[in-house]
Amino acid sequence: VQLQASGGGLVQPGGSLRLSCTASERIFRINVMGWYRQAQGKQRELVVSITSGGTTHYADSVKGRFTISRDSAKNTVYLQMYSLKPEDTAVYYCNALRSAVSYWGQGTLVTVSS
Repeated sequence: VQLQASGGGLVQPGGSLRLSCTASERIFRINVMGWYRQAQGKQRELVVSITSGGTTHYADSVKGRFTISRDSAKNTVYLQMYSLKPEDTAVYYCNALRSAVSYWGQGTLVTVSS
């Protein structure tokens, strides 16, 4: 599975941004898709995941501010981010888990700063 992430950029605190992750195959065949992030000097952490059945899991730090969605026709998963904070600054990675194999997209940098 190849994953292409896009949508990062510079945004002011309180602003919004939407990330996209397009997969090279039908996403309904992928067990779990998710977004991770890695801030400078920190470990990579799960932001949110969604199963093929639609079950989502959000990190406590983003609950109520971030929303994951998907468009099966476009083989794309989105991460809508609202009320961004400086601590959301990180490289965001798309991930796909299929048949116990994990695939990663290239990261996209999100910078929240005034």
